[in-house]
Amino acid sequence: MLGAPADFPLCQWSPFGILSFFASFCVLYGQLSASAADYFDETKATTIFAFDNVSIPHSQNLRLEMRSPTKHPANPVVRRGAPGTPDAMGVQFYGSVIREGRKFRMWYVAFDDDTKNKVASARWRAAYAESTDGLNWTKPNLGLVEFAGNKRNNLLQMGGGPWGFVNLKVIKDEADADPQRRYKMTTHVYFRHHTRLGTLLPFVSADGLSWEPVKSVKAVKAELKKEDLLLPGIHFEPSGGLYQWDGMFYASGQNAMDATRPYHGRVTRMYRSADFVNWSPTQTIGFVRPQQHQLLGPGRSLEGEQTHEGISVWQRNNVLLGIVGLWRGAKEWKNIAVDLGFVVSNDGLNFREPAHEWTWLKRGADGQWDQGGVIQGQGFENIGEQTFVYYGAWDPRGTGGSVQPRGGVGIAMLPRDRFGELVIETAGEGPGDYQLPRVTSEFVTASIPMKQSASHRFHLNADGLGAEAALRIELLDHLERPLAGYSGKDAAIIRQSGFQTPIAWKGQAAANKLPERIKLHLVFEGKRRTDIRFSAIYVQPASVVSSNPSRNSP
Repeated sequence: MLGAPADFPLCQWSPFGILSFFASFCVLYGQLSASAADYFDETKATTIFAFDNVSIPHSQNLRLEMRSPTKHPANPVVRRGAPGTPDAMGVQFYGSVIREGRKFRMWYVAFDDDTKNKVASARWRAAYAESTDGLNWTKPNLGLVEFAGNKRNNLLQMGGGPWGFVNLKVIKDEADADPQRRYKMTTHVYFRHHTRLGTLLPFVSADGLSWEPVKSVKAVKAELKKEDLLLPGIHFEPSGGLYQWDGMFYASGQNAMDATRPYHGRVTRMYRSADFVNWSPTQTIGFVRPQQHQLLGPGRSLEGEQTHEGISVWQRNNVLLGIVGLWRGAKEWKNIAVDLGFVVSNDGLNFREPAHEWTWLKRGADGQWDQGGVIQGQGFENIGEQTFVYYGAWDPRGTGGSVQPRGGVGIAMLPRDRFGELVIETAGEGPGDYQLPRVTSEFVTASIPMKQSASHRFHLNADGLGAEAALRIELLDHLERPLAGYSGKDAAIIRQSGFQTPIAWKGQAAANKLPERIKLHLVFEGKRRTDIRFSAIYVQPASVVSSNPSRNSP
């Protein structure tokens, strides 16, 4: 167990003047472990998030407030290993976390301290950790790869290697009919063309532990041969993110090459594949920060505000949530820093910031484990009443100098699915009754497709509701005509705060015989309506909700 000696119960151990630290930790841990709520899996629902202005295009007298996460007091929850272990010099979490039942699985890049190894790239390997609660992690002895004369380590078997990995991402593809390809990984490896350039190498696996490249290739000094490239022979740093959208696989990463429009420095690019083997040579520019439209000129690639290492993605069925690196450039490495931003996409190709140039997670102060820079792992989990977002650390100021120990895995926490909220814009309320009538605070969603011949259930994620603060919720057709039985006097009135509060019309838990497309109309009501904070609505067939176990409760 991380954060306390194994001999001591975690929530009783508080010596050396750090009682307050563990008091806060124990409250969080107790809340997570004791929660008995049967939360359904929101990733299977159609989700209307407060910050998604494509899903909520029409509003009046409302303001979006994004929420900054807090860093878990036990960070880093995965630390570097002891001298002589595979990750003694680095735990680089350009990696992934996937939950399978009650087990959390983590893939990351391990960097060893074997300075006698003349193939420096080969010291960077794929490694594995696991957890039963998402907080306390172990590095199991997998017995797959020999290191330091034995196989008692957590290294993954990567066919064709040894490979030198900079980053990696993993997804589980339940739809693949071939069980040997159920797990899919993209990696950033190197190849030689006058100098060392980055490129993509995908792997597949039956169990997530023993992997094979999608094509029969062999490493040469931990690098890919030029004739074995799957992408064009340019420098591309993939595996910022890996996701599926509309039947295609996308590998997200960074590249500073010219595009159809000129941009300064690092921008997010995505390559795509229908089968995970053959990757198109054409690419998509997925995200560019506003400052990058000003070209700084040759020789200034380190300078300016840029993106960093692509977008790590949370696939939320109808929408993608993403974490992107915010490069704080400078003339020299010693003055560069990296924070994390938050983006969203509704088409799998174009990402945007809900809040302009907003820093979602800031790097740690000097002396902290995540000083200098934070990096985006692809790990998002709703656990009890919390959302965990896993991230890594990299201090760019040491680049180009002597090799320094680096990394670890941390957790950024939010209340469950509450990345942002719509609240009443009080400026629109007016200064008094003698002025204009009070403006209604309301919004109307975009059209939502309904599965025909199925009843649907709706759930609300909101806070600040009560006897004098309510949300009135109506259903409309796609032309915004009220639906009988679900609007007007039959509208649902919700006065209960919660993460998954059921919405019922006329006492019915499920809505039946809905048209092919509907819209939702929400109105903020009551004397204390300014207390209301709307985060999300979930829509899904009733059969899906009833079949979901409490997989997201610890």
